[in-house]
Amino acid sequence: QVQLVESGGGVVQTGDSLILSCAASGDTFADYTMGWFRQPPGKEREVVGTITGNGDSYVVDSVRRRFDIYRHKERSTVYLQMTSLQPEDTAVYYCAATRRASGCQLNPGLYDSWGQGTQVTVSS
Repeated sequence: QVQLVESGGGVVQTGDSLILSCAASGDTFADYTMGWFRQPPGKEREVVGTITGNGDSYVVDSVRRRFDIYRHKERSTVYLQMTSLQPEDTAVYYCAATRRASGCQLNPGLYDSWGQGTQVTVSS
């Protein structure tokens, strides 16, 4: 299975932008659909978006106008680009990988590999 390491989190101000990275190793990156999830404090983990090995991506409606997902094949890295950050975006952000199903996958139960998470805090 692929191993994942997220980076790029931090403390930012409302309206700032941030790019999270998730570096994959240990297997063929292109075989995996990658997902970004987040867990706000005191809440359940929720999906942010997903991108297939072919580059097809989907970002949930609530953040679609502000967030984007892309991947870099040669770097075996998937990115979550976040703009116009709001305090409600405060969460631990996780990337995950699956090859159990094709296409964009929003169900966290389908993901087998998870990163350790990176904290994003948006101050008002």
